[in-house]
Amino acid sequence: MNAALRQTLSPARKPCGALRVQIAEEVCDLRCSGALWLPAYRTLIAADLHLEKGSAFAARGQLLPPYDSRATLDRLEAEIAELNPDTVILLGDSFHDARAIARMTADDRARLDRLAAGRDWLWLEGNHDREALAQRGADTRLPGAVVGDISLGALRLTHEPEPLSAGDNRHGEVAGHLHPSARVVAYGRGVRRPCFITDGSRLILPAFGAFTGGLSVRDPAIADLFAREPLIAALGRERIHALAWEKLSGDR
Repeated sequence: MNAALRQTLSPARKPCGALRVQIAEEVCDLRCSGALWLPAYRTLIAADLHLEKGSAFAARGQLLPPYDSRATLDRLEAEIAELNPDTVILLGDSFHDARAIARMTADDRARLDRLAAGRDWLWLEGNHDREALAQRGADTRLPGAVVGDISLGALRLTHEPEPLSAGDNRHGEVAGHLHPSARVVAYGRGVRRPCFITDGSRLILPAFGAFTGGLSVRDPAIADLFAREPLIAALGRERIHALAWEKLSGDR
C-alpha cells in the first residue's frame, strides 16, 4: 500500500481479524465474513445475499445443493450474535429473483423475523430483487422496511456503484453489486478470494451469499471505478488480508 493511501485509510488490525479503515473519514470495520461494521452507528451492512439462488437454478434444471439460504443466514446470524447491531442494512440483491421470497422455507422466513426483532432492518433494492421486494405481501411478508439509497454520516449506501465520471457522488459511497474477488499467487499456488476494495473515498463490498461467485477486481467493470490504485482486502478464515494492487495476479 502506498503512503498516500495508507494515510487516507489509516488501517488497523482488530483482535477479531477485521481490518479497520476510514472511508470518507468514517470508521469502518471490514469483517472476515464479508460484512461491514460501522461502530459509531452500531450498524451491520452486507451486500448481495442472493437468497434462494440454489432453488432458482433447480427450477431451470441446474441442480445445486439446496442449502445456500441456510448457509448465508447462518453467517448473518453469527455476525448479529457477535455484534448485536442496532441496525442491519442489506445493500440489494438480497434475493436472487422475483419468486425467491415465496420459495423460502417457513423456517428461513421465521429466522429472518427473529434476526430482525428489536432492531432496525432495512432492505435496499437491487437489480435482482427489485421486483421481489415490490411484490411482497401476505404470502411474502418480510420484516423491516424497503428503502432506496440512504445516507449514514458521511457515507452514502447504495446497491450499484456510480461510474468514475459521477464525480462527487463517489465520495463516501458504499456499494455492492459487483461481487469483487482477487486472485493471489504465492508459493506456486493461486488462490481466489472474495474481497473488499477501497481507495478511502468509496468502498465496494464482497457478495455475502453462499453461492454468489465473484468478478476479478482487475476487470474494467471494477478497476475503472478507481482513479488511483485501491486497497484490496481479501477475506481469510481468521483475518482480512490487506493486499496491494501490484501484488495481484493479472487474470481478468
